[in-house]
Amino acid sequence: MRNHALAALLLALTAAPLAAQERQEMGNEPPAPSDANIAAIVVAANQADIDNGRLAVEKGIHERVRAFGQQMIEAHTAVNQAAAELVGDLGVTPEANQISRSIAESQAAERERLAELEGAEFDRAYIANEIAYHEAVIQAVDDVLIPSAQNERLKQTLIDVRPSFVSHLEQAKSIQAELNGM
Repeated sequence: MRNHALAALLLALTAAPLAAQERQEMGNEPPAPSDANIAAIVVAANQADIDNGRLAVEKGIHERVRAFGQQMIEAHTAVNQAAAELVGDLGVTPEANQISRSIAESQAAERERLAELEGAEFDRAYIANEIAYHEAVIQAVDDVLIPSAQNERLKQTLIDVRPSFVSHLEQAKSIQAELNGM
């Protein structure tokens, strides 16, 4: 169940490499996202999941949904803290860009939609969003962030955190299966 805000997020995360490929074929390829852009994307993506997790802790009725929300708060806060330390060490200041703004805007809209839901309907919608969101983030990490990272430490950090995102996706799918069986 994907909504329009999530579709916009996925489009923003995947349009950059597609548009870049088309422009490259036309001979006017813009530069890949800078490390400063990547840092802003990482922060925005993690903050969105932190905020969504807070909503799940507050509104979720199923214990696994609330626990997953708490896990998202803790895990993505840790990733943001590690990213902040890394960019500080590298002397990079996160630079907002189209992708980071799109993430923030689309997930704010999704949170507004989720906040209107109650009970099992909220739980199912939150978990569906988490599945689609983590799929989009993993695709962005693979297709945009890792290939564009110039600094090897930044690139390695992205590679190192990717399995956590995959684990979150699998956990959300497991919860969804449980919720659908109820």
